[in-house]
Amino acid sequence: MSRIGKRPVTVASGIEVSLDGTTLVAKKGNLEKRLETHGRVGISIDGSEVTFERKGDEKQDAAYWGTYRALFNNIIIGLDQGYTKSLEINGVGYRAAVQGKVLNLQLGHSHDINFDIPEGLEITVEKNVITVKGTDKQAVGQAAAEIRDFRPPEPYKGKGVKYTDEVIIRKAGKAAGK
Repeated sequence: MSRIGKRPVTVASGIEVSLDGTTLVAKKGNLEKRLETHGRVGISIDGSEVTFERKGDEKQDAAYWGTYRALFNNIIIGLDQGYTKSLEINGVGYRAAVQGKVLNLQLGHSHDINFDIPEGLEITVEKNVITVKGTDKQAVGQAAAEIRDFRPPEPYKGKGVKYTDEVIIRKAGKAAGK
């Protein structure tokens, strides 16, 4: 039985929640997020709490129960506080700059890398730290992962793009000859 699905989602003040058939709609100002449940879980809205129920007793029903609850909780947190991922650039000559809706990266390749900033995300650069902000947890994580993939950190000198909280396990270089 799902322990995540049992807990109700508390909706923060300023966020309106409504049920449109099998679609759960959360709205804050002019920003609207939808969660399509395809009728796999039962949803009830009671004031500022949203609860999810299983529709059947199969294992898959329990999986959907916890999954949809977690996805809706992510939507509420995203609308209320937003999500942030920070990346750090290490390396001589490695730079990043935001030019309009494009993140320009110089990561030691023979060419600059231009990363188009996805709609709904905000990317800022201060010195060697790139910050990705947005209301969609999946989109923020995906954009940060794509930026990191342009030059993952290497284990010898630690050069590359890494998450600020990531620990790079360093290797020793070549041993000196006899």
